[in-house]
Formats: sequence, C-alpha cells, structure tokens
Amino acid sequence: MSGADRRGAGSVSTVAARRAARAVAVAVAGALVLAGCAAGPQTRREPPRDPRRPVIRVTSFDFAESQILAEVYARALETRGYPVQRIIGLGSREIVGPALEQGKADLVPEYLGTALDFYAGGGPRATADQDRTAAELHRELAGRGLVSLRSSPAQDQNGFAVTREAAIARNLHRISDLRAVAPGLAIGGPAECPERPLCLPGLQRRYGLRFREFRAMPSRSVTAEALEEGEIGVGMLETTSPHLRGGRLILLADDRALQPAENVVPVVRREVLDAYGPPLARLLDAVTARLVAGDLIELNGQVELEQRAPAAVAAAWLREALPG
Repeated sequence: MSGADRRGAGSVSTVAARRAARAVAVAVAGALVLAGCAAGPQTRREPPRDPRRPVIRVTSFDFAESQILAEVYARALETRGYPVQRIIGLGSREIVGPALEQGKADLVPEYLGTALDFYAGGGPRATADQDRTAAELHRELAGRGLVSLRSSPAQDQNGFAVTREAAIARNLHRISDLRAVAPGLAIGGPAECPERPLCLPGLQRRYGLRFREFRAMPSRSVTAEALEEGEIGVGMLETTSPHLRGGRLILLADDRALQPAENVVPVVRREVLDAYGPPLARLLDAVTARLVAGDLIELNGQVELEQRAPAAVAAAWLREALPG
C-alpha cells in the first residue's frame, strides 16, 4: 500500500521474506552494537537477568514515528520499575515480526491493519472497523505466542490533504467532495501510488475520482511543499504527518472508508505478559489510551522537522500524559 513504509511494511517476495527471517539474529545483534555505541538512552546496558522479572526488549521499525512510540513505551516501563532493553530501529516488519516470534524481542508498537494483513497473509483482511480489525489481529497472533493489547485513538493511515485555503474556497471537507473538482486538479504522492489499491486506484474505485494528472513525489516533504505552492491540488500524506502541524494543510475525511484501521497497538510476547501479570498490560494500555493523532503529529514534527531526539520528545510527552 502507498505509505506502508511509514508503518514498517515492506513489499518482498516469499524468498526475500525467508532470507529476512534468517537474518533476524544478525539484525538484532547489529542493532544492539549500534545502541551500545550511540549516545543517549540507547546506551544503557541490558539489566541483569532474573527469570521472575525478564528484561522487556522494546523494539521499533526503522522510521521516526515507530522509534518515538518505542521510546514512549520503554520509558513508561522504566519509570514503573520494569527492566528494559531497547532495540530501536531494527528494520522492516519482515525483520521485526520474526524477531518477536523467535524471542529476540518482546514488544513493538504496531499498526492494526498493516499488522493483520502481514501476519494473516493471503491478501488484505483489515477493514476500517477498528474493533473488528483489532479482534482479528488478536486471534491471528494467539498461535504465534504474541498478544495485541488495547489499540489507541491515534492511527497512521494514508490520508489525502489540501491547503486550508482550497478547502475553504471549494468547500472541501471529505474526500467525496473532490468529485466535482478532481478533473481540474493534479494529485501528488509516492511513485507507487498509481498501482497501490489504497491510493489512486482506490480513489477511483471507491470515490469515482478522476484527476487531471498524477505527479510522483520523492518524499512527503516535497508533497507538502507542492501543495503549499499550488503545484498539486491534492497530496497523499499520512494522517500523523508532521507537515499537518500549524493547520496550513488539512486532511479530507475518508467518508467512504477506503483506508483500513491503522491504530497504534502494542504487540507483546505472551511469555513476558505471563511473567508480570495484569499490571504490565494495564500500564501499556494506559499509555496507549492517551495516544491521539494530534500528539503523534506534534511528536513527529519535533523529531522530523526540528531534529530532536525521539527519546527526548517521548520523555517529555510521557511526563504530561502519564504523570506520577
């Protein structure tokens, strides 16, 4: 899907996936070496092992938002006295998924729809229904020794944005409002958008939209600039994009539910949850419940646009969201 790289997914063949799975041990070892050489919170050594209190190895995908979320959960655990080890930026889902199943990592912040389709295989199963998608993911993970906990209000979906000025001038609030004006507009997005069912083909099929032209954008930053400069009329930006800060660009509501639910959800190894009992799940659920889209937009902006460290912005957010 377009934008799937933001959610840790990769488009790989079965052979490539097998190779990735075999590379998990190497990837985890490499991530730990890098963490040991880096400055900041990631330099912390693994706490002494205690079978009654196993170290909780928190990992992330290799993009900023995932790293921020991993730091949020890791810091929350540490402040409540749980032993934590970070494996930040481990890689794509083809690396992270097997690492969890093989017991080389214990917790990753996931996204409902992308995770369900990855673990289920055989084509998309996720829908726009958060509860249904969450229930299916929970069932799918049960046989893998993994548990998906409560999912957040915040979700990182493919979104379609316009400038605030255009929205006011053309009375645009929903994607379906584009029907009358789309033939005169250029739409911008990642190069693969014309082939991905949740991007241009989905807009055509679900909404009946036919744009004047499609323009491939090399990055989300370029997409945002092209929108603001009037080079395109509509741009694909994720719903937690830092470029939505400030309100110059606004998302159109997906009123015909093209996009599947992509709410943030911690996936944890069952063995770790069993070792610590209900208090661990309650803590993680409490953190998740406080994650809203506006917070992720702000946190992403601080990291991607202001070049602040994920650990620092996560710690500041957590102090306000979960004091005490």
